[in-house]
Amino acid sequence: MAAASHDSAVGEHASSAPGKATNRTALGRSKALTVKKTTLAKKTVATSAKKTVATPAKKSAAPAKKTAAKKSAATKTAATKAAATKAAATKTAATKTAAKKPATKKPAAKPESHTALVRRARRINRELAEVYSYAHPELDFENPFELLVATVLSAQTTDLRVNQTTPRLFAAYPTPEDLAAAVPEEVEELIRPTGFFRAKTKSIMGLSKALRDDFGGEVPGRIEDLVKLPGVGRKTAFVVLGNAFGVPGITVDTHFGRLVRRWKWTEETDPEKVETAVAALFPKSEWTMLSHRVIFHGRRICHSRKPACGACPIAELCPSYGEGETDPEKAKKLLKYEMGGLPGQRLKPPPDYPGRPAPPLAEG
Repeated sequence: MAAASHDSAVGEHASSAPGKATNRTALGRSKALTVKKTTLAKKTVATSAKKTVATPAKKSAAPAKKTAAKKSAATKTAATKAAATKAAATKTAATKTAAKKPATKKPAAKPESHTALVRRARRINRELAEVYSYAHPELDFENPFELLVATVLSAQTTDLRVNQTTPRLFAAYPTPEDLAAAVPEEVEELIRPTGFFRAKTKSIMGLSKALRDDFGGEVPGRIEDLVKLPGVGRKTAFVVLGNAFGVPGITVDTHFGRLVRRWKWTEETDPEKVETAVAALFPKSEWTMLSHRVIFHGRRICHSRKPACGACPIAELCPSYGEGETDPEKAKKLLKYEMGGLPGQRLKPPPDYPGRPAPPLAEG
């Protein structure tokens, strides 16, 4: 019985040993699994932590940059506004200061006395007489009638164009009686190159009839009679009186009026007032030649738009010096007619004329 009990005990012990081994193996496996799970969990947590930490950092970086940019822009804007405010304040202060300080006025130039004006004007005339010793009427004519008609035709055109036109006209109608009896359309065709030919035809035929009917076919030598003729004003009358009859007169054409105003001889613009003002500065004997010299100068040097100041012989006497080209070489290129080496205006100039005759109309 004892032996049987011992055997059973031994058997029982033997049977229990494998069970413990099995339990130990299972426990080891469980622990290993637990460790693996724990390790995996730790890695997962670490990874999540990294993602959690990294993601907000990345996301927060962009807003931070934007915020910094906004702050920088706001700072710049504030600085710009501050600078603008300072500039405005400075301008305002400067304006107030300028307003407080009285403006400094340049001393006004002393007005030229009448005596000084007369002396300067006469000196200009003497200088021009030396430069244009050959000054003359620039219309071709052989008698008072031709000069009268040519002067009427010279309105709104050049003397050159008139001189190129009148030879055919006077060849066809040499006397007032001839022109008075002409066919208007034929006269218009002859004087067409001078412009405004219909109105001019009416004038020259009208004055021819008046000369024929009222003055015996002769041009009168008094201004009172001349200004009664169709198309004849004071300027035309003085041209005829001064150059055909030797009666002194001042011819106020566009050149004459422009120059005497530039020279401050007068501020008047009305031709008759200009005539009166200039006449008071010179003796009567100088009036006709003064007119020629001033007109010559206006046509050759003292032009309307581009006066050749650098080539002007009376520059030191001119209060308007500098309105035109002052460089001598450039000014020389602006000179006209004989002063510029070019033909003059007359086809038949006086013997002492230093330039070349103008070409006929066919060659012009």
